[in-house]
Amino acid sequence: MRAKTSFVSFVGVLFTTALAAKAQQANLVHAKLDQAQAAGGLSATIAAATAHDSGPSWIGYASPAVDDHRGNGGEDGWRSCTADLEEGSSITNDSGDLEAPADRHILIFLRAERQRIEKVRMFDDGCRVDADGMAVHWLTGVKPAESVEFLRAFVQRGEANDEKHSTGAAIAAIASTDDPAADAAMQQFTSAPSPESLRKKAVFWLGAARGTKGYEMLRAIVKDDPSDSVRDQAIFALSISPAPGAVDTLIDVARYDQSTKLRGQALFWLAHKAGAKAVSTISGAAENDPDTQVKKRAVFALTQLPPDQGVPLLIHVAESNRNMEVRKQAFFWLGQSKDPRALDFIARVLLTSDAPPAKN
Repeated sequence: MRAKTSFVSFVGVLFTTALAAKAQQANLVHAKLDQAQAAGGLSATIAAATAHDSGPSWIGYASPAVDDHRGNGGEDGWRSCTADLEEGSSITNDSGDLEAPADRHILIFLRAERQRIEKVRMFDDGCRVDADGMAVHWLTGVKPAESVEFLRAFVQRGEANDEKHSTGAAIAAIASTDDPAADAAMQQFTSAPSPESLRKKAVFWLGAARGTKGYEMLRAIVKDDPSDSVRDQAIFALSISPAPGAVDTLIDVARYDQSTKLRGQALFWLAHKAGAKAVSTISGAAENDPDTQVKKRAVFALTQLPPDQGVPLLIHVAESNRNMEVRKQAFFWLGQSKDPRALDFIARVLLTSDAPPAKN
């Protein structure tokens, strides 16, 4: 019995090791590939791997990904993709029908020249990555916290040296990493002492990549950030967040925020998320918001809804809203829609009114 138990344990260790090794691999093609362990730390391993390179090269590794309940899935299952390292492009293969992996990873690539990192790329671990014949040093055993710290330093260097164009992918990779160090880095990037340009980029990736954890940060930013510009970006980030609470937060902004501009922005992005709660809030704003400009933004938001939802609501506004400016706005957008129901309504108004509403 003891021998059998030992054998089972041994097989379990082998299986676990195989899974870990698989998670560390990348589907690389056209690469001059070598591999190294990062046991001595990420920075030291990168320096050693690139020390004798005669030209530019790439360093790549895998890092655990945040589960944002969206990933790369679709109605037809988990989709594969192809990517190009030098171009930084990736194309999703819509015909894929792969089963979604239980343990997602992201692939992070750093482009080095003369031992200086100058570019960052990030792809999903389902991607087939074309290295265009370049040298690729693939690292295993990279600790997520060390990856975050390395990328955080890269972002700060880029912001300080006005290399802002190169920092977006690094911020995206940090936001996509499932590790407490990533939360700390994103908190630093979005805090008031950071430059506003950095804060806005980080805010975007909180919604685009960090799932529920990102939503929790966005909720605080929308409420408390001193910059309306950053708060505006946070509203957009909420509109692309898959977190269940994102719609409720947008509704709160649309109803109660002190800024008329941000109430209008929240209404606009709510229209793109749609859903019964969002539609009710938009219609309510067109009727009840104290500011005429916000009411007009609500009317425009109705035009962004699917026609089966938006056109009847626009007709209702044009018929019954107490604010004449808002009714004119609704008539204008009904005319632009070219929807048969809208045109029939406008025709009825023209037949029964001596003074039809004019364009505002």
